Amino acid sequence: MNLTYTPEQRAFRAEIRDWLARHVPDKPLPSFDATREGFEAHRAWERTLAEGRWGMVTWPQEYGGRGVDLIQWLIFEEEYYRSGAPGRVNQNGIFLLGPTLMEFGTPEQKARFLPAMASGDEIWAQAWSEPQAGSDLAGVRATATRDGDHYVLNGLKTWSSRAAFADWAFGLFRTEPGSQRHKGLTLILFPLTAPGVTVKPIARIDGKVGFAEIFLDDVRVPVSQRLGDDGQGWHICMVTAGFERGLMLRSPARYQVAAARLAELYRRQGNPADTATRAAVARAWMDAEAYALSIYSTASRILAGQPIGPETSTNKIFWSELDVALNRVALSILGARAELMPDPDEPNPTGDWLDDYIFSLAGPIYAGSNEIQRNIIAERMLGLPR
Repeated sequence: MNLTYTPEQRAFRAEIRDWLARHVPDKPLPSFDATREGFEAHRAWERTLAEGRWGMVTWPQEYGGRGVDLIQWLIFEEEYYRSGAPGRVNQNGIFLLGPTLMEFGTPEQKARFLPAMASGDEIWAQAWSEPQAGSDLAGVRATATRDGDHYVLNGLKTWSSRAAFADWAFGLFRTEPGSQRHKGLTLILFPLTAPGVTVKPIARIDGKVGFAEIFLDDVRVPVSQRLGDDGQGWHICMVTAGFERGLMLRSPARYQVAAARLAELYRRQGNPADTATRAAVARAWMDAEAYALSIYSTASRILAGQPIGPETSTNKIFWSELDVALNRVALSILGARAELMPDPDEPNPTGDWLDDYIFSLAGPIYAGSNEIQRNIIAERMLGLPR
């Protein structure tokens, strides 16, 4: 892995930095999980990105991208986070489903879904988990029964990210009656406005509706909206999970920027005599840099033609536990002040740390709980017995 940027990469960084300086909103947008208004404000931002062909830079130009490689995507992410640009409301689509469509989708599916995804015209929810199938995804019970050129969907999906306001969802369904565990599963795309679909938002501890239950009662979906072949769902979902856990969902820039904020917080408000906190700040900064180097290494291996393997589980554990530790150090510096409501005119309001800490506690659970990831590491990477 060559850590020296090429002239082309440096020019790309300068281009995105200049564009963001001219287009990032002066004030933060309302939360996309709190209200429909906030969600639509972020959709409008996605459309602004698409106008500059920044919606998903690694995609081919015909799908709304720039056709750049993963190293340039990492450069884009670094500049994006450092500019303070809005969060990506369509992250389930562009970071998870989009790359999966690139690998398994038909030309017709790519042409139909990717441009609308890149432009923000269609926002996607992830509909995998069920009451009996969370981290143990193979426990899926929702069914898709073939009826001519349609599937009929029935069942319940829960903890569906972005589903409260999204337009479409990609879900895992059992298409072979009586099949068990990993067999007989199929990935199907369906609109959340289809007859028979009922969406019930789930409020988080902070009152925002980042999730929803999706009830499916005889929902008819064309077979053309199946991704891959019948029964290939488990394999496809594991490829998607590789993007989720090990590469795209949590880019290193997110933690590098947070670690820089933490160091600044310590310089402004920390106690110089508190060497333990000083060491924890340094550890958070070093871990964020280590994670960045790891992801650059992963991207380099992919560019060399190597697949994403079970090592993505180590990345998922690392970034989720780094997030908790980093925000916990910030709260220890702020003390009781962390519970104050943020001042909207302050560049880095203290209340953000409390919100970020509460959200970070979900990291070891979503995208496959860390306990499950440790089992994967033990069995598939270390070859240990079950």
